[in-house]
Amino acid sequence: MRRTRLAVIGLGMASAPHARSLADLADRVEVAAVYSPNAERRNAFAAEHGFPAADSLEAVLGDPAIEAVMVLTPPSSHLELVRRAAAAGKHILLEKPLETSLSRAEALVETAETAAVTLAVVLQHRFRPVGEALVKAVRDGRLGALVGASARLANWRPQSYYDQPGRGTRARDGGGVLLTQAIHTLDLMIAAAGLPAEATGYVATSPVHRMETEDLAFAALRFPGGALGGIAATTAAFPGFDDAVDVIGSAGTARLDGTTLTLHLHDGTEETLTDASPGGGAGADPMAFAHDHHRRVLADFLDAVSENRPPRVDGREALKVHRLIDAILRSAESGNREAV
Repeated sequence: MRRTRLAVIGLGMASAPHARSLADLADRVEVAAVYSPNAERRNAFAAEHGFPAADSLEAVLGDPAIEAVMVLTPPSSHLELVRRAAAAGKHILLEKPLETSLSRAEALVETAETAAVTLAVVLQHRFRPVGEALVKAVRDGRLGALVGASARLANWRPQSYYDQPGRGTRARDGGGVLLTQAIHTLDLMIAAAGLPAEATGYVATSPVHRMETEDLAFAALRFPGGALGGIAATTAAFPGFDDAVDVIGSAGTARLDGTTLTLHLHDGTEETLTDASPGGGAGADPMAFAHDHHRRVLADFLDAVSENRPPRVDGREALKVHRLIDAILRSAESGNREAV
């Protein structure tokens, strides 16, 4: 099998599970270069993982032998980097969120589409076996018509997490718990239940943290067919708990709690599925989780590039959760119910 030549741009905290995934898939992908503007960081990362380091972004984007880039930089840099990578004809695997605002996220997706390059977004909860089973149960009609859907994220982040430069600011991250942590759980809820039509939101910065953006968010949802739902998300829940997605249908209920999915159907059927890969990342160490699902995101991206097909989570698919988060934040500011 021919290996895709790929470069990694951005070598911060989020790079760890991706580095392990690249090593696991070394028979399918060749890491041609890793780059960070911080020379000490890029040299240390290259030495630790045995990857070649590039001394400039121009060297990466100007190399015609590099087919794809993995962009792991802060959200505020994504639009410009995608513009440059797309102009150079590189396929792009992009860490979430797409960008710091819905308008910038839409511009980013349009940039990739205009350049006709593959854009995949790292929303790895879609690739959890229990997440896939939840979506399949709904799509196969096993739960009947949608009655309600909800998502809960109860993470813990100590103040030291937000003391890092730029963390939790509008300028760099675009927001707080919704865009940085809850985005994964909300994306999975949307994949299963569909995109809500309206949201009424409340957000706050709790006394637990000193930060610019929200660490506490609640929202009431209405779906197109009349189903109702809710969202609760925080990074102030010590010591951190598993996230959850509930989907209620006219024929049964599905509950995904951490790594366990349980189906309770009106006909008496009960099924339970548990992920072999442990969960984590809900507590003080946000990177305390296995990289299995990141590896599946990368494998799907490599397949999409080699087969010339859309990835499972392309730009348009990733925009859905951005639309929901934007509506919640607009509602919280206006005090009104907002269209998604």
